Amino acid sequence: MTFPYPPTRTVEVFEDVAGVRVPDPYRWLEQETDEVRRWQRRQAELAAAVIYDGQDPEAFRGLIQKYDSESRPALPRCAAGRWFRAVTPPDGGPPTVVVADQPFGAGRPVTSLAQFGDEENPAFLSWMAPAPDGRVLALGICTDGSEHNTIRLVEVASGRLLGGAPEQVLHSAWTGGVSWLPDSSGFYFFALTGSPQEFRQAVFLHRLGAPSGNTTMEPIPVGDDSREYTLVQTSPDGRWAVASHRVGSPIPVAVRDLSEPGSAWRPFVTECPGTIAGHIVGDHYIAVTDVAAPRGRVVAIPLDAANAGDPAGWTELVPEGDTVLRSLTPVGRHLYLSEFDRTFAKVRIIDRSGATAGEVPLPGRGALAAPFFALTALAYGAHTDDFVFAFSTLTSSWGVYRHRPGETEVETLSAPTVALDAELEAGRAVASDGVAVPYHVVRPAGSDPTRAAPTLISAYGAANVPLLPQYQPDMAAFVAAGGVLVQAYLRGGGEFGRDWYQAAHREKRHVRDADLVAVAEHLIAEGLTSADRLALTGGSDGGLMCGVAVTTRPDLWRAVLPREPLLDLIGGTRDPYLDFVIRKAWADPDDPAEVRRLLRLSPYELVGPGAFPAVYVQAGATDPRCRPWHARKFAARMQAAQEGEAPILLHVFDNAGHGAATPHDVAVAQDAEWLAFLVRTLDLRGPVSRPEPT
Repeated sequence: MTFPYPPTRTVEVFEDVAGVRVPDPYRWLEQETDEVRRWQRRQAELAAAVIYDGQDPEAFRGLIQKYDSESRPALPRCAAGRWFRAVTPPDGGPPTVVVADQPFGAGRPVTSLAQFGDEENPAFLSWMAPAPDGRVLALGICTDGSEHNTIRLVEVASGRLLGGAPEQVLHSAWTGGVSWLPDSSGFYFFALTGSPQEFRQAVFLHRLGAPSGNTTMEPIPVGDDSREYTLVQTSPDGRWAVASHRVGSPIPVAVRDLSEPGSAWRPFVTECPGTIAGHIVGDHYIAVTDVAAPRGRVVAIPLDAANAGDPAGWTELVPEGDTVLRSLTPVGRHLYLSEFDRTFAKVRIIDRSGATAGEVPLPGRGALAAPFFALTALAYGAHTDDFVFAFSTLTSSWGVYRHRPGETEVETLSAPTVALDAELEAGRAVASDGVAVPYHVVRPAGSDPTRAAPTLISAYGAANVPLLPQYQPDMAAFVAAGGVLVQAYLRGGGEFGRDWYQAAHREKRHVRDADLVAVAEHLIAEGLTSADRLALTGGSDGGLMCGVAVTTRPDLWRAVLPREPLLDLIGGTRDPYLDFVIRKAWADPDDPAEVRRLLRLSPYELVGPGAFPAVYVQAGATDPRCRPWHARKFAARMQAAQEGEAPILLHVFDNAGHGAATPHDVAVAQDAEWLAFLVRTLDLRGPVSRPEPT
């Protein structure tokens, strides 16, 4: 079948990277010109027309909404004994921030997001941070889906918007927004020093109630050329401040004694390839570390140590065990230690000496809601006597719970509202080097496991980020439509500790792709599915995984869906943000041998004539991480190279970014369209009528 793709010209352009000459025939699609926007709009119209031909878009939106229950759980934040949270009205209008005496109490309104946006550009709440005394509320507001946000300050008692907020733009919410000083006189924050495209950031200190412009850059010793993220943590007693550096594997690079007037930041742990992620407890930094313990251990580092980087001066509180230690949270006089037991969450309670004081009785086998990166988890806010957490499973939606040390049960604060009628199984595929790669299977209840089923593999495997066995409304809707979901835990992710992550890092990135192929071939060999019923999806770096899979093993798939994807590693070296990512996680683009290795892993460069399965590439027009030109260039090259009958479709959604700040209605439209694509391509039953949202 021939599809009426928009005419796409090519240009004779070459990129020289470290002396390696690389053709780039679709370079013009990197520009945001009227020509590109018209081309992009026609691609979106074609994608929607092909996908929804004979299918009801409203029925798919309804199915997504039915299973879209608290898909992005935002825990209430505590300050001065009161709890702050955002509440979305039943009609789906702008959320209102309320303050209450209990985590989910009725409370009273503080401010509405309606005052920060309009109908065309609704305000999105990227983060929220009340001052320790509860009098001022700091908000991160994004209005274009990009994650770029600005700080707004609201007086809690009156709801009045305060003037004098910092003017700097925050690139994302990865450092938690602002870190308040314990006396509520001001806060630290991490923001851009210029335009987002330049991607230069620094830590700033802002003082309240001072003349306008009282925002100063903090001289934290992280190195002049560092593009990494930095988060400042302060002790509850106001004495100590610690600067944690690196988003995926943070370490406490600097410390400052705030009790000494005029004190300066001094280096703390500066040379460490591993992770040291924790909190200030008394006069120690107590942290989970993978130094000398790939699965993690808990250590205490004196904040006044002369040589904090020497592990010989650390006190081990919890030794490495069989589980993977991920993070810890101070609660009263205790620490709540989050662990992975074969990907499933456990929470151990320890005292400050490391002795076990109990375990939180979680409501099932699933996952705690956690930030994407370890650094973000350090933006904890005020220490409390409650451990409030969100929890879900692959088959049940998010609930919010509370536990206090010494109690034998958890209190349900907000119960899950969706239970998927499905069965959960576990399996393992053996990779080419003999390593077992685990996966979970979610299949509709009552389906025949001996028959090859329409199956979707979802995977990531990168950046030390764990793929959690948690509820995902779009995946739940896919299962409800008759599909089988396989969530694969590939090397490169953080599910099984540092060794698992390092096994597919930098020069070993190809291991992640081999693991994926092993899972796909295993599912086919076991009869769970077949190549003509198997689909693949992944986002961001997982989108790159999809691009490699469809170009190198097109025979394995019926459909491939890269979302918010990174697809052009060579072009990425011209983008300051992606250059930072590529140098950290992939290769050195100043080394010709490394550039040639990148060429073998870059989907845009891997495209050549052939018969490909159906491809649907989805991206956001305001994505600051994987800019939409990755999707545009890859789709154009795939459309020109396609010798088969399947469509190569592209939809770049307006007012959508990398996902974290995309407005809810846009996210529903995105999920509905990719679900409709799978229903059509895999011949699923799909929604027969528009279900009512629950």
